[in-house]
Amino acid sequence: MPESDLESLPGVGPATAEKLIESGFESYQAIAVASPGELSNTADVGESTAADVINAARDAADVGGFETGSTVLERRERIGKLSWLIPEVDELLGGGVETQSITEVYGEFGAGKSQVTHQMAVNVQLPKEVGGLHGSAIFVDSEDTFRPERIDDMVRGLPDEAIEATMQDREIEGGPGDEDAMKELVDDILDKIHVAKAFNSNHQMLLAEKAKELAGEHEESEYPVRLLCVDSLTAHFRAEYVGRGELADRQQKLNKHLHDLDKVGNLYNAAVIVTNQVASNPDSYFGDPTQPIGGNILGHKSTFRMYLRKSKGDKRIVRLVDAPNLADGEAVMRVQDGGLKPE
Repeated sequence: MPESDLESLPGVGPATAEKLIESGFESYQAIAVASPGELSNTADVGESTAADVINAARDAADVGGFETGSTVLERRERIGKLSWLIPEVDELLGGGVETQSITEVYGEFGAGKSQVTHQMAVNVQLPKEVGGLHGSAIFVDSEDTFRPERIDDMVRGLPDEAIEATMQDREIEGGPGDEDAMKELVDDILDKIHVAKAFNSNHQMLLAEKAKELAGEHEESEYPVRLLCVDSLTAHFRAEYVGRGELADRQQKLNKHLHDLDKVGNLYNAAVIVTNQVASNPDSYFGDPTQPIGGNILGHKSTFRMYLRKSKGDKRIVRLVDAPNLADGEAVMRVQDGGLKPE
């Protein structure tokens, strides 16, 4: 959006408009969902002026009011479903990972959480007719887990029909058996995964804001951002805020971080997938003692919660723990050289 459009808002002159755009507030909608404090710090204006700007942006963007259930249903029809390419898991999720939602995947080390984020960064780029969203991915890496070699394995492990459809979509001549064509496809898919390594929790929170800017820059491109992965969401927060005395600060920062991630999903119709670490509950005498960390803040903010646990060999049990409109259930998948596969 040009600066001149933002200048039509009350209290926004050329200098303020420039500051807003530099900070990622490039549209009426982005300003409309901000808080006065957030806008005040960003644009160097008083909170009362910031509140006036936000209210005017809400009127201009037509957000913040009540709407009928049928209007909500119509908007939900625009939500995309990102396929795992595993029928049993997709059925569990009602068709796949939803855009405009946060999906949390938790489990102990080696359960396959990072495998899921890598696979989804590949799948999101596939054409819609084979389960993708024809979009690019942003990958925030806090545990040094991103491996381009694994992306290579997963692209080569895609079903032949998905490879053929993707090559055709990208005008790559050849097929699954053509090594030159496969190398070109792998390079093209890697080019559309934007990776940033988070060095601490503050840097991770900054990267969520940068992700919003990046999604805005690519909104009108051929491959808009349709997936934001954070692997893992909680590692830095867990390491830096130790003990009960630090708990309130940790949860407050985690809450803001989740809201920033959710904003990217809602503004740009992207799926948000976060992985989470677990802890053992010593009070648990029956059942699985493994619990996700992050407390109620993460539990309430995650739209879908999925628990991965190890089984025999390369098998993994995928359990849907919480979803607003789906029944709990379990599915089985395998983690193999070619990526995530049906049982």
